[in-house]
Amino acid sequence: MTTLVSQVKKSLFLRLFLIFGFTVVSFFIIVSVLLRNINQETNTIESIPDFFTRNVESIIEDIGTPPNLSNAMRLADELGWTINIRNPIMRWSSDPDNRLNVDESEFDRSLSSDAEVRTVNNEGIIHVNRRGYEFFLYPRAQGGEERINLFVVYVGVALAVLVLFLNYLMVNRLLQPVRMLRQGADRIQKGDLGYRVESNSQDELGELTESINHMADSLQSMLEAKRQLLLAISHELRTPITKAKLRMEFMPPSKEREQLREDIEEIELLISDLIEAERLNDEHAVLVEETVVLSDFVEGVASQFSEYEGGLTLEIEESEREFVIDKLRIRLLITNLLNNACRHGESNPITVKLEFVDDMAIMEVIDKGEGIAAEHLPKLSEPFYRADSARQRNTGGFGLGLYLCRLIVQAHGGDLTIESELGEGTHITVTLPPHPPHHGG
Repeated sequence: MTTLVSQVKKSLFLRLFLIFGFTVVSFFIIVSVLLRNINQETNTIESIPDFFTRNVESIIEDIGTPPNLSNAMRLADELGWTINIRNPIMRWSSDPDNRLNVDESEFDRSLSSDAEVRTVNNEGIIHVNRRGYEFFLYPRAQGGEERINLFVVYVGVALAVLVLFLNYLMVNRLLQPVRMLRQGADRIQKGDLGYRVESNSQDELGELTESINHMADSLQSMLEAKRQLLLAISHELRTPITKAKLRMEFMPPSKEREQLREDIEEIELLISDLIEAERLNDEHAVLVEETVVLSDFVEGVASQFSEYEGGLTLEIEESEREFVIDKLRIRLLITNLLNNACRHGESNPITVKLEFVDDMAIMEVIDKGEGIAAEHLPKLSEPFYRADSARQRNTGGFGLGLYLCRLIVQAHGGDLTIESELGEGTHITVTLPPHPPHHGG
């Protein structure tokens, strides 16, 4: 017995089979009981001869001819039968509301010289013709049998619904790990590699859960190894770059020296962006939190681009509301967004908006430049992704700017959305809460 229970726990398919078998057996029992009760007849044609030989003669004698209707009513109540009496001048019934129409009865067989069995609606009745009177006798229970059977049908339907509901509950509970697996896969797909699916199942779904958790462990280990390698290489590159910058200072002024300076500064900027991106990509990224009047801060950073040839418009809501932010990183966020707008704005006007809705700050950077094709929008904030792979570095950057922006916004508990259309320009919206999610206050 213990072995069987263990096998059931370890096999999802066996449990599904048992649920299916339980449902089939339950429905078979319910249908069998229904059919037996619906087809059951209290007044069968075969049972009438024995009843007649024992009772009908005495019943007719007690009623008498001419009939004593009081005796007929008394006998009908005592026996639970319906008695109809007829002759050319009278039609009497102990149960006027009875559903059987004896006039539609058909001959089945004779019982005696003045008695016979007739049938109506497949039910037997006794017909006696004596001294000018016709007597029709049949159990009154026939009229109530349909109601009894109808009650049985209702009970059967209710039981069937109950079985189906229990079936649903069992299957729903059985498939609960599937929903947990889907939720876990969604969270892992969105980058939450630290999430693990919890399951106590010992069956195939339990094994699948362990496989997914193991896969997440492997992914997390590989990405952490990649991150550590990238940080190590970035740090190590700073030493030869510093040496190169020092040696460059001893070179005589020339065009080549300036080009070399630009290349070294570009590499240094790339390394700084990589290090900053990896720091922010850490689940426990540390922010240097400071309280600032956000409208003043945004206006101060954005005003540095006032010399942009296409014109910069600031639409900043005047407010003394204070936000807790990492000033250095939010400055980098605003600078990157405006650099992108200036680079691709094609000398068209740029608008910077800031407004406060409920507790949130909403900052928008809008340009009327070249715009971006719709198929590139979902990938714009991925590292090293550039919508135009043919761009030069001095026009297209490394593809880290928007990636850094997204990480900065997420570290502050906010949201960044990009809307763009070719030839119409780009609209970037940043939503920031009053303080980062792990803020101690």
